Amino acid sequence: MSTDIIRSTNNPPTVRPRMVRTAVIVGTALEHYDYFLYGTAAALVFNVQFFVNDDPLVGTLAAFATFAAGFVARPFGALIFGHLGDTLGRRKTLIMTLLLIGVSTGLIGAIPNYGQIGVWAPIALVTLRLLQGISFGGEWAGAVTLAAEHAPKGREGAYASLPMLGSPIGNIVSTAAFLALGLMPADAFDSWAWRVPFLAAFPMLGLALWVRSQVDESPAFEKVAASKETKKIPAWEIIRRSPRQMFTGAALAFVGIGGFFVVTTFAMSYGTGTVGLSRTTMLTAVLGAALLQILTVLVTGRLADKTDPAKIADWSCAATALLAFPAVLVLSTGNPVLAILAVVVSVQPIAATYAVTGLILAELFSANVRYSGIAISYNIAGLIGGFIPLIATSLLLLSGSSAWPVALMLLVIALLSLAGAVTARKIIRT
Repeated sequence: MSTDIIRSTNNPPTVRPRMVRTAVIVGTALEHYDYFLYGTAAALVFNVQFFVNDDPLVGTLAAFATFAAGFVARPFGALIFGHLGDTLGRRKTLIMTLLLIGVSTGLIGAIPNYGQIGVWAPIALVTLRLLQGISFGGEWAGAVTLAAEHAPKGREGAYASLPMLGSPIGNIVSTAAFLALGLMPADAFDSWAWRVPFLAAFPMLGLALWVRSQVDESPAFEKVAASKETKKIPAWEIIRRSPRQMFTGAALAFVGIGGFFVVTTFAMSYGTGTVGLSRTTMLTAVLGAALLQILTVLVTGRLADKTDPAKIADWSCAATALLAFPAVLVLSTGNPVLAILAVVVSVQPIAATYAVTGLILAELFSANVRYSGIAISYNIAGLIGGFIPLIATSLLLLSGSSAWPVALMLLVIALLSLAGAVTARKIIRT
């Protein structure tokens, strides 16, 4: 275990701290906007636009398969951008990831559908989805690394949690866009209106690039570069010297990806397609959960500076496990108010774990391989977590629309992350 721990360094006051905070939030917000936008569209519209099938559930399975494809690409992005982040620098690498996600998402809004170009439509969609995944494979890890390494001493938890605000902000904007467009006539929504939020990624990209270009390189990387301690192949150093840290980090991060998609992306599809709840009800549930998630992340990040972040992860993973069956069963009742409550409540302990995940991962790896270590760990979890909506939908199909296997899966995910949190604390203390 390296002695270069984020919390133990005498971090100098960062230059333009407000710009650092804004840059990591704006960039990850755009990334999550693009990702949640795809997830929402996969649940609501891609099954009829790109995957034509007589059985709607089969079309949804195909749509979620492309959703999962982005997560398959994430480890490649982690290797590529992790390497660049640990050798070229955090700031330059984060500009690259931002460009890739913005352009690939905007182009999704311009793809002709299956009725217009046939099989080329899903091929184009999958290609752009893969590019999204490659980008995200390096974005989140880079934002966490940059924020943690710029953090003043005693505020590491608050800073490292800031990239996690990108998740609820991106979710709010993307969900609100679909909620507003859902008020339009169904024919208009299905024919062209769903494209608007994707095309909006282009102007958002311009703003995000400007903000991120104003940020200085992290002090920790500058120190590593000046001392010539950069590694030629950082990923190999992680695999060879830090496999325990790598898999521990992946286990910890799993609930923030896989668990989150159970209670949002899958829940939206299940609620509208199986339970019979309206699209507006489920979008409102996800929107409400994201709004409260902002407060949860901010409070948890500040709390992490006053106590052990791994203990926070312990309790929040345990809470997710306890809520697994009640949340899914309440959603299954078909009551709109209870469904909204189930989604809003079940997201919060997952958000609390997510808020401290970045800081814990940053403490697991030394500065000369930190970008790669965080990226690889997080995207191992992402590789598996991206298939969760597909697995959950398959379980639903196999069980005759019974939701209890999905609840059991959520319970297992939470317990795996709990084990990761417990192990991470032991590693950091050694």
